Amino acid sequence: MSPVLAGVLQLLALIAALALAYRPLGDHMARVYSSARHLRVEKWIYRCVGADPSANLRWPAYLRGVLAFSAVSVLFLYLLQRLQGGLPGSLGFASIDPDQAFNTAASFVSNTNWQSYAGEQAMGHLVQTGGLAVQNFLSAAVGMAVAVALVRGFARSRTGELGNFWADLVRGTVRILLPLSVIGAIVLVACGAVQNFAGVHEVGQFLGGSQQWRGGAVASQEAIKELGTNGGGYFNANSAHPFENPDPFSNLFEIFLILLIPFALTRTFGRMTGSLRQGYAILAAMVAIWIAFVALMMWTEFHHGAPAYDIAGGALEGKETRFGVAGSSLFAVSTTLTSTGAVNSAMSSLTGFGGGIAMLGMQLGEIAPGGAGSGLYGVLITAVIAVFLAGLMVGRTPEYLGKKIGGREIKLAALYILVTPALVLCFTAVALALPTPRDSLLNTGPHGFSEILYAYTSAANNNGSAFAGLAADTPWFNTSLGVVMLLGRFLPMVFVLALAGSLAERSPVPETSGTLRTDKPLFSGLLVATILIVAALTYFPALALGPLAEGLAS
Repeated sequence: MSPVLAGVLQLLALIAALALAYRPLGDHMARVYSSARHLRVEKWIYRCVGADPSANLRWPAYLRGVLAFSAVSVLFLYLLQRLQGGLPGSLGFASIDPDQAFNTAASFVSNTNWQSYAGEQAMGHLVQTGGLAVQNFLSAAVGMAVAVALVRGFARSRTGELGNFWADLVRGTVRILLPLSVIGAIVLVACGAVQNFAGVHEVGQFLGGSQQWRGGAVASQEAIKELGTNGGGYFNANSAHPFENPDPFSNLFEIFLILLIPFALTRTFGRMTGSLRQGYAILAAMVAIWIAFVALMMWTEFHHGAPAYDIAGGALEGKETRFGVAGSSLFAVSTTLTSTGAVNSAMSSLTGFGGGIAMLGMQLGEIAPGGAGSGLYGVLITAVIAVFLAGLMVGRTPEYLGKKIGGREIKLAALYILVTPALVLCFTAVALALPTPRDSLLNTGPHGFSEILYAYTSAANNNGSAFAGLAADTPWFNTSLGVVMLLGRFLPMVFVLALAGSLAERSPVPETSGTLRTDKPLFSGLLVATILIVAALTYFPALALGPLAEGLAS
């Protein structure tokens, strides 16, 4: 079987698996976030944190809950790393330096999972499992809660109430993420992923000498790492490591976990707003972009531009042979079009155009299908922009889901769209202007520029993947990237929740013959065009200096 045909079959199998899970999971999540019943374990958690799950919160109170919980999470994870040397389960590793501890805490709480350290050489079992894995659950649950709050803003009328953050956080963790992660971990263990609390031990090598290996609760962390679109690996090699991702089936299963919740949330959106067709329209736009990016990535990585490519059957540099070009391309697109950032190949070794495709996937806002929760609220913000543009074309006041989109809503949507590019481009410019950050570059020219642009793109969009060659474990990058991660995560949430509160206060308007139908293929096409045009106008000059220049020169 040719590698290209194998890639197409993997893609079709993945689409079939996602289609089978789409309806039951989407409906289950809608029931979870709409239910008035609280499980016993949930009631116990509410008592521990002193929360009243029955209270309906307006958007400022909901936002305070998000920010307060996340601030405490950053502090807890920071202290856990700083105290690691004196805690049990450290495996003899020293405490983490302050700048790297801040970077890692900001990274995992913001659902970025950027790692400027080698996990197997720095983190013990307690920090890995009690700190990083816990935040994999909680950061994903926060993103899903904010997305559900925005959906309620569209679904409710004449009230500013968006639900209860603490109830949404706990339910998302207990009823959705935990059960699915247990199933995912069992599958990965069956595939050969490691799950233990073994220490460091010596392993003999075939040609003599020895090498140090360590175990860990890898399969359980791998499951939530992918399911929650987190991306932080137990080992430095991430999902290229055989302990995390043993074979081609586990590779495809991990991609399935990455895409599962973001795609299914469109069904949840349709169910909670009372119009499944609206969810299908959003889903169609997401799927169209995802498939197009997969096709482009496979084409550029299989492209035979040199004799070495002809012999190897594609650009195999930096890729695991057990996954091949197709499995690596599919993984790379799925992690950069979501806020996952996990890698099963060296992103820096992608072809010039391939690296640009991965970077552009993040620069779209990671909304095809995006992260757990963040993808849905990102694409809904873009949908608001799309109906506004359509209204300008025909001279009508824009409406979406029966809500009139006024000046306040458009300003909030515009601020959401602008904040991430501002962080990416401004911090990239500053890093290039200063001598100290430039000393971290391994490469010069377009690829060196791409290393820094990719880093801040990854941080601001809460992705976490990186181009190899950038020595990011420095005070400048640890601090600046940590700041960008936090701003890139929580500033957009401010605008999302403010928009949700504004929409929830509005009265519904009746549909007329002039109303733009947002549940039709025409709107899906308009939404795709809006996503691509906004990203192109924002990032094309920077991409032209980096991956496009490198691709044209190769």
